[in-house]
Amino acid sequence: MTISILGCGWYGFALAKQLISEGMSVKGSTTSADKVATLTEAGITAFLIDTGLDTELPGEFFSCDVLIISIPPKTRKGEGDGYITKLQKVIAASESYEVKKVIFISSTGVYADQSNTVTETSNPQPDTPSGVILLAAEQLFTDNKTFKTTIIRFGGLVGPGRDPGRFFAGKKDIPNGLAPVNLIHLDDCIGITKAVLMQDKFGCTINACTPHHPAKFIYYTQSARKSGLELPQFVPELKQWKIVTSEVVGKMIKYDSTLTNWYDWIGYPIEY
Repeated sequence: MTISILGCGWYGFALAKQLISEGMSVKGSTTSADKVATLTEAGITAFLIDTGLDTELPGEFFSCDVLIISIPPKTRKGEGDGYITKLQKVIAASESYEVKKVIFISSTGVYADQSNTVTETSNPQPDTPSGVILLAAEQLFTDNKTFKTTIIRFGGLVGPGRDPGRFFAGKKDIPNGLAPVNLIHLDDCIGITKAVLMQDKFGCTINACTPHHPAKFIYYTQSARKSGLELPQFVPELKQWKIVTSEVVGKMIKYDSTLTNWYDWIGYPIEY
């Protein structure tokens, strides 16, 4: 099986290395010329691709069994406006080179904080700029009938190089401290993606979150304590929130989470 990963960042690069270790052929893209050598050394057939440039996308990259798209909208950097245009270019290339299967990496940020539990059948109603853009991006792929797309909506990403203890370390008066967290470890990001590939589950939407949702103040305080950082201080209040769950993982897609309880990773909390 040949997999092309558009966007070998934190998740894409780790996924590529895992797939290669299991005997798959992986093509990977980066926008940085400096990173081409890093990808190559890992056994990835590297491509320098910037979808924002007015250049033709390489056909060889799109010659694959599955195309995985993992490029964020980067709304905080002011790049959100061009995101849909970039993806339309990717879709045009996918059609031209006859890609048959696509995995598009999205985010649970497409769901608004409406103080409820959401599943894949819930109406997202995004309430942030990035959520609005990602939902529109999802629809570009699900509306396209020339290939089959599976959407994976990851929760907040944690794992090697992304220590949650640093997120709020030392900060004061952080609001909504009683709100539940919706996070996922890199190991399970990779595991769920592999399950889609190996079980040929295309044409669906997947919520990908660890099925444990401790309060934000507990999770981040304990994470900071584990990392030896200054403890954050939260306001003990519950405003708008959500719990993201999946009706697909474990049912339609057979997968058991590697991490089912965050305290196994950050340590069990003491009284606060």
